[in-house]
Amino acid sequence: MNNELNHLEKQKETTQKKLEQREWQLKKSKYYENKKLRKERTRSLIQKGALLDKYLETNHLSIEETEELLKIFSDYVNAKKPDQFKKE
Repeated sequence: MNNELNHLEKQKETTQKKLEQREWQLKKSKYYENKKLRKERTRSLIQKGALLDKYLETNHLSIEETEELLKIFSDYVNAKKPDQFKKE
């Protein structure tokens, strides 16, 4: 009986360690997935900002001035935007 109890205790410890390892792997996996998504978003934002500077010549404007410029034209642009570029 005592031998069986020790065996079950060891099994419990082993199973607990495996569970903790799996939880750590899952947490690490989620961290790297989130990091990857942040990098993709950052890259996209940088590319869009570069396009904004290129086509609207905003590189000499501050962030606030660029926002004001975009506010001025946003209603017009959104109204005239072709369907293929509209949010679904």
